[in-house]
Amino acid sequence: MTSHDVSPPAGSARERILAAAYELFSRRGIRAVGTDEVIERAGVARATLYRHFATKDDLVLAVLQRREQVWTHGLIEEQSRLRGATPEEQLLAIFDVMHDWFQLRDGYEGCSFINVLLELGPGHPAGQACIVHIDHVRDIVRERAVAAGLIDVEDFASSWHILMKGAIVLAAVGDVDAALRARKMACALIEEHRPEDIGEAVG
Repeated sequence: MTSHDVSPPAGSARERILAAAYELFSRRGIRAVGTDEVIERAGVARATLYRHFATKDDLVLAVLQRREQVWTHGLIEEQSRLRGATPEEQLLAIFDVMHDWFQLRDGYEGCSFINVLLELGPGHPAGQACIVHIDHVRDIVRERAVAAGLIDVEDFASSWHILMKGAIVLAAVGDVDAALRARKMACALIEEHRPEDIGEAVG
């Protein structure tokens, strides 16, 4: 999935601006990309950009919203749901989806939410938005953990998220099998959070 694939086809000026900003911000960060470069890449006039996005921060927030639609919901939530018949299978399928993503070296740019949060900090409006978006991933994990009958759901979701983010970081430095390793640890995490009576019966 390349950065070109995650944006709608060129159409309205707003969509062209979003597509250009999405690609540039994902590749190089927020501060390194100026609005002039976005304008040039999108092929729009300066007044057009500011008509749709009054400030650069507004553009960044729109890009993060697009990222959530494409990555959190379209890739992580929807694709993993389709690959599993049970809540547990759908949980583990998250790492299968991530593994496929990691193989696309030309399109893998890491976690935009973490990247922006680290670059701008939690006090910045975009950083605050990233924290909210990041928690939406945990919401998906929480819901599936509850459906699977697991216990200590908050602890489970946080630990699961550590595995996801750890795999993303390792993939960024070249470990394309990081998701498979994380999946093995995820299996153990599921076992640790089964109700005791079920765990005893299985054992």
